[in-house]
Amino acid sequence: MKSDAAALTNKPKPVNKSFFKKEKLGKLTPYLFILPWIIGFLAFTLGPLVFSLIISFFDWPIIGDFKFVGLQNYKTMFTEDPLFWHSFGVTVKFASILVPLNITIALSLALLLNQKVKGQSFFKTVFYLPGVISGVALAMIWSWVFNSEYGILNYFLSLIGIRGPDWLGDPKWSLGAMIIASLWGQGSMMLIFLAGLKNIPTEMYEAAEIDGANSIKKFFRITLPLLTPTILFNLIMSIIGAFQQLTLALVLTGGGPMKSTYFYAMYVYNNAFKYFHMGYASANAWFMFIIILFLTALVFKSSSMWVYYESEVKKSK
Repeated sequence: MKSDAAALTNKPKPVNKSFFKKEKLGKLTPYLFILPWIIGFLAFTLGPLVFSLIISFFDWPIIGDFKFVGLQNYKTMFTEDPLFWHSFGVTVKFASILVPLNITIALSLALLLNQKVKGQSFFKTVFYLPGVISGVALAMIWSWVFNSEYGILNYFLSLIGIRGPDWLGDPKWSLGAMIIASLWGQGSMMLIFLAGLKNIPTEMYEAAEIDGANSIKKFFRITLPLLTPTILFNLIMSIIGAFQQLTLALVLTGGGPMKSTYFYAMYVYNNAFKYFHMGYASANAWFMFIIILFLTALVFKSSSMWVYYESEVKKSK
């Protein structure tokens, strides 16, 4: 009887299967929340990216049969197409001027907004407002500003006795007009710089003032070094944006005059949707992808020489 009682007391308890189901479901819950993003990424980003790489090795006129041509699209691009090198040169020239000006102007605006003055919220809104305007609407505004006959820019120049040029019709001025129009939307970059300025500890400025440092020394020895991570981010985003510029030139000049504003993105766009050489356009796009990837890697590689983090400064101290 005692042995039977012991066997009954030592009998294993039944497994609670519902507990394990709930535990498994709990582990899957985070993935269910991000599932819409994963589906969108696969369908609209990674999928088209892989597909464009595949068709870059084909002659695909969209309407009609396509055939495999191997590296012929890339060979034609580098050796037989003068528009390829011309559009790439225009884009490099545009980016080399726009990117430094972008960083300088956005940082200057952020420094102004970081001052304790009245109406700071109003000026934040004013400076950020152009950044929310769509590209086509912004281009239409600038087409009126740059108009050689009744444009507001030439009107103001005439008030001081200067005859304004034909901004959009003269090859000497058209690229400069594109740069001026591109500098208008500084809102997002300015706010990122402003956030970086707010994160700099005030104790460092107080210590510098005790040591007798003036505003210039505080900027170059405190503000600028601790702002370099933010500068790194904005620099990379500005480079990518400059090499992908399309809307302004497409609406304002159509790549003219004399292809002085014929950006590389427009070259890819025309090959794909105007001449219907989708395979060739995909090869063009992948070349630009590699160039942007190379420049981004180069900036990241050089960042160890000029980017400083607050934790590194404290560790060195």
